This record gives sequence, C-alpha cells and structure tokens, in this order.
Amino acid sequence: MGRSDVSGAAARTLPTPEYLATRLGELAKRGNIPGASVAVRMGDETVSAATGVLDTEIGYPATTESIFQIGSITKVWTATLIMQLVDEGVLDLDAPVRTFLPGFKLVDETASASVTVRQLLCHTAGFEGDIFEEFGPGDDAVAGLVGHLADHGNRLFAPGEMFSYCNSGYVALGRIVEVLTGQTWEATLRERITVPLGLTRVASGAAEAILHRVAIGHVAGPDGTTVKAPVWQMPRSNAPAGSTLATTATDLVAFAAAHVARGLLPDGTRLLSEASALAMRESQVDVPDIGAVGTAWGLGWNLFDWAGGPVIGHDGGTLGQAAILRVVPESGVSIAILTNGGELGVMYELVREVLASTAGVGMPESAVPPVDPPVVDARFFVGRYASQVLAMDVVESERGFELTTRTLGAAAEVMGESVQTSELVARDARTLIAVEAKGGQHAQYAFVGDGDRARFVHMTRALPRVVAGESAGTTGAERVGVDSCSGGAR
Repeated sequence: MGRSDVSGAAARTLPTPEYLATRLGELAKRGNIPGASVAVRMGDETVSAATGVLDTEIGYPATTESIFQIGSITKVWTATLIMQLVDEGVLDLDAPVRTFLPGFKLVDETASASVTVRQLLCHTAGFEGDIFEEFGPGDDAVAGLVGHLADHGNRLFAPGEMFSYCNSGYVALGRIVEVLTGQTWEATLRERITVPLGLTRVASGAAEAILHRVAIGHVAGPDGTTVKAPVWQMPRSNAPAGSTLATTATDLVAFAAAHVARGLLPDGTRLLSEASALAMRESQVDVPDIGAVGTAWGLGWNLFDWAGGPVIGHDGGTLGQAAILRVVPESGVSIAILTNGGELGVMYELVREVLASTAGVGMPESAVPPVDPPVVDARFFVGRYASQVLAMDVVESERGFELTTRTLGAAAEVMGESVQTSELVARDARTLIAVEAKGGQHAQYAFVGDGDRARFVHMTRALPRVVAGESAGTTGAERVGVDSCSGGAR
C-alpha cells in the first residue's frame, strides 16, 4: 500500500500517491462523483492524488492543485478565529452573545439575552439554524443575516438543553469576529489563518476562486442525470458557516496539522495557545447516535469515539460539492477528501483504510437495517416535522415507515426544490434507519421525546413536530408548534 515509518513499537504506513489515485478513482466511479481530490498527512509529510474532472461539460481534469469548496469544515476555521480572540483576552466563551453583539436578537427574547458564545460553538444555542437568505455580495452580508434572526431565528428548545446543528449560530460567530477585529470575516481569515499557515490555494469566494484551478459543483438534474449546479456558491451571508470557502486537500490537511501541533507552527509562532487548541477537542455535548456524525461535539470539532483514537473532524456540503476531514491528533495523521458531486458516502471506505494503516484507528462499520426490526410504537414516530427549509413526513407503511422530505423556502430557491421518499424500519425504540443505502450509508433518524409522541426528529438538526393542522410553509414559533416560552412541543 505504501511506505512506512516507525513510531514507538508500531510501524505506520503512509499510502503512496498511486494507491490513493487508484482507490479514489474506483470510489468516485461507484459514487458517480465527477471529480475528487485526497490528501493524507503524517507528521510533516503529505501525499495526495486526484481523479476525474472539475466540470463535466468542459472536461477539465481535477489535479492535486485544484480547489474545491469545503462547506461546513469552514466552521472549524471560524472556531479557530474565535479561540484566537479568547487567547487575546477580548472574548469570553461563557459571556452572552449580546456582550459582543448588543443588537443580537432571536424570535424569543429570553433566549436572545442568554445564548452564549460557547453554545454557538457547540450547537446547543437552541434556535433554528438553516437560514440561507441572500443579503447581497457586499461586506454587510453577514451582519444582514444576523439581523434577520430577529424574525426567523425560531426557538427550538432552551439554550444548552441539547445538540442541534446550527449554521446561523456560526454566522453569528463570524459577525463577532468582524466586530472585534474591525474587518470582514474573509479578511480576518486571510490575515490570521491563511497567511500564517502559508496556504497558497485558499479562496473565500467566487472572485478569488477563478484565480485557481477550481471545481464546479454538480447535482442531479430533473431526469436524474448529473448536471452542473446552477450557481457556484451559496450566499455570502453564510460564509462563516461554510457557504463560500474553497481550498485544496493539501492545504486543508496543513490547517489540520496546526491543530495536531496544538496550535504551534513550524516557525515557532502560534496559531492558537495550547490550551485553546486542546479545548476545541474537548466534549461539550453528546450527539444522538445516528452514524457518521460522531458521538460528541467540541468547540468547532466533531468528536469520534473510535478504537485507536480519539479522532476529530468535520464534514462539509455546499451546492454540488462535499468534503470530509478526519484527524488523529495523537498519531499526527489527517485525511481530507474533496468532491464535486455524487455520493460522498462512498469515500468513507477510503477514510477507513487510510486511518487503519497510518494511525491504527478502527473506524466502525456503517449501521445496516436489522433483518428482523424490533416492534415499536408507531405513534411515537408518525407525524410531520419541519423547519423553515425542510419538511419531513413520517407515515406507517407495510414494512415499517415511509419518510417524505421536501425542501422549503430559501433552501429550495438556492439548492432547488426536492421531494424524496424513502422506506425506513426501526433500529430500536427511538431510531429509524433507511432500508436503502445511498453512497454506502443507511441514513438514520433519532426521535427525541419522553412522552408517547416524539418531540423532535434528529438528523444532526432537531426538527420539531408540527402541530396538526399547521402548515410547514409558514414561519414563526407557532408554525412548528413550539411554545416560545417553555420550548416544549404543544
């Protein structure tokens, strides 16, 4: 598979570029992925490979110097900026957001006043976070979306109660960065991360991306065939959460290496203090057991409790592009895989192989539906669950359950309208799993609640149950049947 070095008593193997290229090509073909790039770093050495094309219409080949959008992996970059401000003594993680953004406002005033910076970092702020409205290309885009939360940041639960992935929380963090540094999020990222790390292929938007060999996103067309995404990037208003940042797999593992080194850079300067770098990997909240998203969340990093770990990482997805980053800090190993369409899930097979050979890590096999599903109370699951951008209808079926998902609102405008139906069976008394796999992964859905009906369906986001008779297309706390004072489901 490759060459090895010796660390302690165990030999660790770094894959060869030829091996990576072969496996990347095989998996891309299986997952209908037009183009992909991979980089693996062990200590100070990096190997990389690429396959396929950047644009299916033009046929421009993908190379290891090609940049792809990294989506929500950007959140770790934003979290790094926040922790730098903590190191400088100008930011307290446990202070209310309003300490730094006096005008910060959500739909619920109590939550507006109490949400902390830490809760934004670890996705426990308790408000709806998939808000993708466009506020133009100007430098006020991030501020515009934060202001928009006053009428659209619907309360899901009391701050700190549980985990629910929140893009808008990271937009608010980006705005804190802007206010405390006096610069745009993009300028601060360049000054504080890109330049100190010596990264040469990073683009914070389309205007910079065209200076590089850049991947174009691809999505499924009306007839199911692969077509180019209608636009290259999502709105700038969500940049700190991951709507615009693009880089190479090699530069991404170089960023990860700074975290492996606990914030210390090769020239002796620091990206972060050791205390802050370590704090980012410490568990802040447990995550429902739904597969590939790990077991807990830190201050930016997703945490994976795998044999031979610990492992940290993040995934990312934008309009027709998706990415994986996994890091084993104790072994000095990281792997990044970037793609421009198709089924990202097939690439976890390569992650598993590489982490086993380089770090001795055993990535768990993906869950599969039970042959004989347990008997469960269907009433607990059945119903409609919805946010401003997604509606999920769960009904009983002959084999178990049928799930229909629909994109709504700004998400439908940006990413296209989508209606998908899948068959689910019970994995246990609180979890349903898809019968059919996509990209080698069976989607799982955790249902949260103590009564006879689930309060939320959880698939990294907690979608609240809709009150019977309410429309998922309207807005506000009443739309989702959430009591804006108690945070409970009516």
